[in-house]
Amino acid sequence: MKDRISLVLILCFLLAFLVIFQNYFDTFWAIIFLIAFMSLYMAYMYVAVKHQKRKLRKNPPPSETSYKPFVSIMVPCHNEEDVIEKTVENILESDYSTYEIILIDDRSSDSTPEIIKKLEEKFDKVKILLRKEGDFPGKSAVLNDAMKIAKGDAVLVFDADARIEPDFIKKLVVKLEPKDVGAVQARKNIINAKQNFLTACQYNEYVMDTHLQIGRDAVRGAVELRGNGEIIKREALEDINGWNNETITDDLDMSTRLHIKGWDIRFCPEATVYEEGVITFPALVRQRRRWVEGSIRRYLEYAKDIIFTKDMTLRVGFDLIAYISEFLLPFWLVAEICIQAFRTVKGYSNDILSSVILVVCTAIFFASGLIYSLRKYSHYSFFKAIFHAIITAIYVVTIWFPIVMFIILKIVFTKKTMDWGKTQHGVSNVITPKEAV
Repeated sequence: MKDRISLVLILCFLLAFLVIFQNYFDTFWAIIFLIAFMSLYMAYMYVAVKHQKRKLRKNPPPSETSYKPFVSIMVPCHNEEDVIEKTVENILESDYSTYEIILIDDRSSDSTPEIIKKLEEKFDKVKILLRKEGDFPGKSAVLNDAMKIAKGDAVLVFDADARIEPDFIKKLVVKLEPKDVGAVQARKNIINAKQNFLTACQYNEYVMDTHLQIGRDAVRGAVELRGNGEIIKREALEDINGWNNETITDDLDMSTRLHIKGWDIRFCPEATVYEEGVITFPALVRQRRRWVEGSIRRYLEYAKDIIFTKDMTLRVGFDLIAYISEFLLPFWLVAEICIQAFRTVKGYSNDILSSVILVVCTAIFFASGLIYSLRKYSHYSFFKAIFHAIITAIYVVTIWFPIVMFIILKIVFTKKTMDWGKTQHGVSNVITPKEAV
């Protein structure tokens, strides 16, 4: 009910603002202001990244550190018989010595329990936890249960299809060492990008996310955890009382609570975790619906804490608020077009052309960022980057806008449900990072 009321108030305020603004101000200048704001913010990130690189060239960080915490690697498993054995074998190739692997079976109906039992018998570093029917469902509850047997000073979470290079943990630990850092997120990449159109677009999405995460890290903004390839200090976990069992996006929820408590989250692009991209449209919609709903709900749930906390820095708070626009923008654009269409039908003066310009400028802004990201991080040629930016923009509009609008209506008109929409693993023949794009 709290989420519903908060969202209704936000939407009513946004609609009232749009109506009043259109009656008393020129929409064209609003568009100019919006584009200028977004451009300045991205330019600020770009300058910060350049400055950060310049400092690192003068004072290169150590490739290794004396800080070597014992790491508990947790891998939640639900019907993962197709991938879990290869994942464990891949993790065991790590050149980091002090760690344990905890495989948690969350009431699987396939042969996952039998497979992980054999892995525990075969490898000294592997231990298992079998959850029972009736245990609280969800990834957060799985991880909280595993914390009861974990020995680590830090917890590293992988999805059951994760693939890493041997030096992955060492790279993360270097970033985790500073006292104020509570967690570090690795770069995520799609291992089966070449499989079909959807996996190619997801690959491009992840490249764009890498660009944004690097920018947020450079300005010491609100870097976010991504669920796969995240390492968290035990001290930070205990400070926020572990994972939130009532959320469907454990990573985003934890990111916000860590920031509210004043913990810094860093991004480590040097360490890459590969995962399978979703290969079918229905599965992709289920996955993104969960991501969108969980992200919007955490903003609604923690809005008061974000505004009034004394521990979070001003830069992190501003960054968090700025990124709320990615969920409000679809509603804003749809509302703007509907208002202008209504005014046109009624014969009132309208700025329908300005609304179209706003949509076009937003698309160009997104495409420009994606072209830059693909050129920089994937080393695409200029024309290849343009092509992929165009198809990904179409993909985002097709997926993102309808889902955001649907979730907004779902939160307003229905009760909260704990529907995770599990992502199927084992859909790709690519099993090592070297085979990926």
